[in-house]
Amino acid sequence: MKIKFLLLILLFSNSAFSNYKFETVLDDLDDAWSFVFLSEDRVLFTEMSGKLKIASLSNKFINEIDGSPLVQYSGQGGLSDLALDPDFESNNTIYLSYSAKDQNKSTTLFLISAELNGNSLENSKVIFQAKAPRRSPMHLGAKIAFLNDGTLLLTSGDGFDHREKAQTLDNHFGKIIRINKDGSIPKDNPFLDVKGALPEIYTYGHRNMQGLLVTKSGEVYEHEHGPRGGDEMNRIEPSLNYGWPAITYGIDYSGAVISPFTEKEGMEQPLVYWVPSIAPSDMIYYEDDAYPELENSFLVSALVSKDVKKVTFANGTDTQESLFSEVNERLRNIGASPNGILYLLTDGPKSQLIKVLPKE
Repeated sequence: MKIKFLLLILLFSNSAFSNYKFETVLDDLDDAWSFVFLSEDRVLFTEMSGKLKIASLSNKFINEIDGSPLVQYSGQGGLSDLALDPDFESNNTIYLSYSAKDQNKSTTLFLISAELNGNSLENSKVIFQAKAPRRSPMHLGAKIAFLNDGTLLLTSGDGFDHREKAQTLDNHFGKIIRINKDGSIPKDNPFLDVKGALPEIYTYGHRNMQGLLVTKSGEVYEHEHGPRGGDEMNRIEPSLNYGWPAITYGIDYSGAVISPFTEKEGMEQPLVYWVPSIAPSDMIYYEDDAYPELENSFLVSALVSKDVKKVTFANGTDTQESLFSEVNERLRNIGASPNGILYLLTDGPKSQLIKVLPKE
């Protein structure tokens, strides 16, 4: 399904009328990047320095998990995303993405699977190494999501200095990757029979994808950072070309034109784009009922605008509302507990995990 949204409506919430309250449940975290809930009280989270930790929200007790991979912690690199296996309750398997040096001492993106046994990771193995070598850890992507068929998606960014490679299929720059849980290639991947194409590629023409989700009905959405302007939110379908850098609504950081085109035949238009940039950092589709006013909405956390964009679509139009700006922090991640309670993860060396209390 391809939808073009021609009108952008921005509605800005005012903290005086929002009626949300916020509770800091964990603080002084060191560059925390991602989190998942193991239960309503127990949360697992990554710190970019290479530490995987588990915390109890009720007593604030935090333990470090042994056996995390050795990462390259510099620039935008380090230990990044975290996902639970769809069968986690029976196999205790988790997945971690991170930047590290390859055999040629270049930086690239890695993905491991491992079993969580108490406070240790066991049976760790690399199931994917991106063919996207770069000098420094920039624009890695690194977001993980599972399709409803049990296969795994991973975003692999354009490496900043390698943006033109996002348009070719012989590398993993600017691609969404699809693999099986053991790292093997699904037999229905879209470019298996394309000469010279890497078989893991699912979609291409991306920049730095920081949001990736799969709805309960199986639809896939991602968002990505533009340069100066041109952040995008896209509906993802296999084999499609999302245009970067041949088409873009942004300009270079220097002010130079990257491309004179915003549209080209054979390249997808975003559902939403943001000019100026909001620096979208994560995204969920809220399908719970703890916040009736947010049900069936996309919730996009943002670094630059320091808020969460509530995005809904109707009749070819997207409507946006700015939420939680009273927190007044760069927001790195957003997630929901098993009971549907929202939590925000702030960015930086003194990260906080903040609980959003439903309206009374």
